[in-house]
Parts: sequence; C-alpha cells; structure tokens
Amino acid sequence: MRSSPIQWYLTAPQDCPYLEGRQMQTVLADPTVGFGAASYGQLLAEGFRRSGRFVYRHQCPACSACVAVRVPVDRFRPDRSQRRCLRRNSDLQRVVTRDPDLDEHMALFRRYLLARHPGGGMETLAPDEYVDMLSDRHADVFLIEWRHDGALVAVAVTDATPSGLSAMYTFFDPGLPERSLGTLAVLLQIQEARRRKLPHLYLGYWIPDAAKMAYKARFQPMEGLIHGIWQRLRPG
Repeated sequence: MRSSPIQWYLTAPQDCPYLEGRQMQTVLADPTVGFGAASYGQLLAEGFRRSGRFVYRHQCPACSACVAVRVPVDRFRPDRSQRRCLRRNSDLQRVVTRDPDLDEHMALFRRYLLARHPGGGMETLAPDEYVDMLSDRHADVFLIEWRHDGALVAVAVTDATPSGLSAMYTFFDPGLPERSLGTLAVLLQIQEARRRKLPHLYLGYWIPDAAKMAYKARFQPMEGLIHGIWQRLRPG
C-alpha cells in the first residue's frame, strides 16, 4: 500500500459476485477525500478502480483471479470483427459532453440494467447517485454519447488522467445487439486516448473464468497487472 495520509479500509469478506463459492474483500479509500487526476492515475497503474466516489482494489487473501487490465493504445490495431463494428456504426453521431440530459441518461441506464444486469442492485439508482458517478473529484470525467437520428443509444463514462483514460462505466440500448455497442465504446475510447496522446485505456478487472468479462480479452495487446508488474496477457 502506498504511503499516504488517506485512510484506507478493508471490507469484511462477502460472496464473490464473479466466481461461485469464493469470497471477496476490497480495499477502499476514504470516500470523503478527492485524489485529483494525477494521483488517481497513479492508483490506476497500481490496480485500483473507481465506482462513483469509491476508489477500490480487490484484495482477497485466498484468491487472485481478478486481474487489472489495460490496452496500450499505440500498439492496438482493431481486428476484422472490430473493424466491421466500426463500419456498422458509422451512421451514429458521437458527442463528447460533461453536461448530460439526466432524464434521458437515466431512462437508457435503467433499460440497460434491467436487460443486462437484473437483480444487480443498481436498477433503483437515483439521479443524484448517477451524478455522483460523474463527479470530477478523482479525475476529469467526460461522457461519450452515441445517437441515432437524435435518439441516445449508448453512453461511455470515461475518466481522464495523465496516465491514461479509464473506461469507468458503459451502458447502451439493449434492443440493438447487432450493433455491438459495448465493443464500439471501447474502440472509440482507445481512439480518444490516442488522440490525447495518452498511453493506456484501463478496462478495470478481468477474470479468465467469468463469461461477462470475456469481451475484454478481444482488445489485444492487453496488459495485466500480475504480482505488481504490468505484462502482456495472451488469453486462450
């Protein structure tokens, strides 16, 4: 753990939401303190993640399945399937904003959660809690919106730090599976990191045996933080 005046907390063991039969513990930073973009970027490089105002890292004594992953943007080249995704969505309008229409965002957010993550506990998220997700107390937070004929179809909440961009949360219209909007969001965040001359896009945690995280392994070359060292991962 880094030397810091910040208070750190370790949660009690709880059932792992990713792997059945395992227990999870998490290190949390004092949620009343803001790090600023540079310090938060350093924490990203140490395997931390953000969810709303909480900065955390999984630290399970009996398990090391969670691997923090990132994409080195200068070395990334989209594969054939990803190039098709870009072409398929070339009719969408992209907007970068820090001032979203909350009613519009919340409607899409709830549709996405009900379809893709039912029972996950976030379906009842209030507008002020969503605003908390967009707080810039740890980073320069911006949103990438995608629209079709003016209608909002996808949003990527993105943290910007000097160390790279972090894909904090993405949600999209669950009625458009043919567009692969989750894949599109990552591809465009990689492009945005390259445009800003930032070295990495952080994708959070990846677990080889968790099906919902399998998509991350498709963005190659992918690097994982193993025993404190970032190294190339070659899944499968």
